[in-house]
Amino acid sequence: MRNALGTAVVFVVLLLAWEALHLVVANSSLPSPGTTLVQLVALFGDPDFWKHASQTSQAFAVAVVLSTAGGIALGVLLGMNRVAGTVAEPILVNLYSLPKVTLYPVVLLIFGLGISARIAFGIMHGLIPLTLFTMNAILQMKPVYRRSAAVMGLTPWQTSLTVVLPAILPEVITGARLGVSLCLLGVLIGEMFASRNGLGYMVMHAMERGDMPTVLAVALLLAIVALLLNAVLLMLDRAWRH
Repeated sequence: MRNALGTAVVFVVLLLAWEALHLVVANSSLPSPGTTLVQLVALFGDPDFWKHASQTSQAFAVAVVLSTAGGIALGVLLGMNRVAGTVAEPILVNLYSLPKVTLYPVVLLIFGLGISARIAFGIMHGLIPLTLFTMNAILQMKPVYRRSAAVMGLTPWQTSLTVVLPAILPEVITGARLGVSLCLLGVLIGEMFASRNGLGYMVMHAMERGDMPTVLAVALLLAIVALLLNAVLLMLDRAWRH
């Protein structure tokens, strides 16, 4: 109840700040929350909007699945070998700090202009954070878990699945929460730079036309989707901890 009340208060404050900013600047530059909501409802009745949303949803879903599976697998592989994990951590951190936009020409050369490039760009954003969360959780795990697995004669594969992953699952879910949001960001950026469909392309096209209500309506929708996904993962995290 307390969390729900806090969320409602934050939401109301953000709406009031949005409305105040709308009154300060020119109306054409920043639509009001009401205008944005009306535009969002109008988009729901536009068949072209659902075509763009479908393209983004497909790329996002594939990117999330691949980055989650790859991030957990790579994190476990590096975490189970302390030397490999220690060497890999600064490399991964430096790779993640690189502006992903600079790598987009390389992605286009490899994957072309289709949905594969957007999926790859989403994976580039979501894979490394989850890998780091998983790897560091294993490196910081109490040694007694792995010692118990060794006493029971478990193989490294069995140890990873039955001992290590259950022990670090809260940290993995935390990494997944960050990775999912970053995957969505990566897919949208990919659509903005080299695509003729998707919500990212729709936003860029609206910006070129000066259609700010559409830009903010799509941004609002994406923010709601990201918050809902994060809330679901947070519920899973709390359920596992309790």
